[in-house]
Amino acid sequence: MPNATRILAVDDREENLVALTAVLDALPVEVVPVSSGRAALKELLNDDFALILLDVVMPDMDGFETAGHIKARPRTRDVPIIFLTAAGEAGRQALRGYAAGAVDYLTKPFDPWLLRAKVSVFVDLHRRNLELRRQAALLRQTLAGADAGPVDGAEGWERMLRSLDERLVKVEGEVARMRSGEAADPGLLDDHVAALRLALDALSH
Repeated sequence: MPNATRILAVDDREENLVALTAVLDALPVEVVPVSSGRAALKELLNDDFALILLDVVMPDMDGFETAGHIKARPRTRDVPIIFLTAAGEAGRQALRGYAAGAVDYLTKPFDPWLLRAKVSVFVDLHRRNLELRRQAALLRQTLAGADAGPVDGAEGWERMLRSLDERLVKVEGEVARMRSGEAADPGLLDDHVAALRLALDALSH
C-alpha cells in the first residue's frame, strides 16, 4: 500500500497477528507483524512506525521488557504503544503498562471497532506531526536561503512574510466563521494556529 502509515504488531501467536491485520485492513495503514520482542526491536532499528501494538505475555522477552527497550532508545522513545492484555489480568497489567510508557491498552479478545477507532486516532496524530515537521523544514529552508546574499536574502524574507500572512489569513477566517455562528472545524483552527506558531518559531531561530 503506497504511502500507508506503518503499524508494528507484536504477538507470539500467529492467529492474533492475522486477526490484527484483518481488523486494520479497512484503514490506510500497513501492518508489520512480528512474533517476538526481539524481532520488534530489530524492525524499529530500520523503519519508522506511527504506533506499536504490543502483546504483554510473550516468551523470552515480554511486552513490558520490550517497551522498556523501546522507550530507552532516542529514535523510538516517542512512538506510542498500545498494550494488548488478557482480560483477567487487565487491571494489574494496565498499571504496569502505563508505567512502562504505554499510551493505552486493550483486552483480548478485543473489539474490532474499538481497535480501529484507537488506531485511527494515533494514525491521524502521526500524519499531522509529519505535516507540521514538513512545514517547519520548509520555513527554516526559506530562512536559510534568506542569509545567502543581499538579493536572495530579500527574496527569502519576502517569501517568509507571505507565508506568515497566508497562515494568519487562515486563522482569521476560521475565527470569523466561529464568531458568525457558522459551523467550523476546531481541529482545522488548531492546525492553522500550529502552522503559524511554527512559522514564528522559525523566525526566532
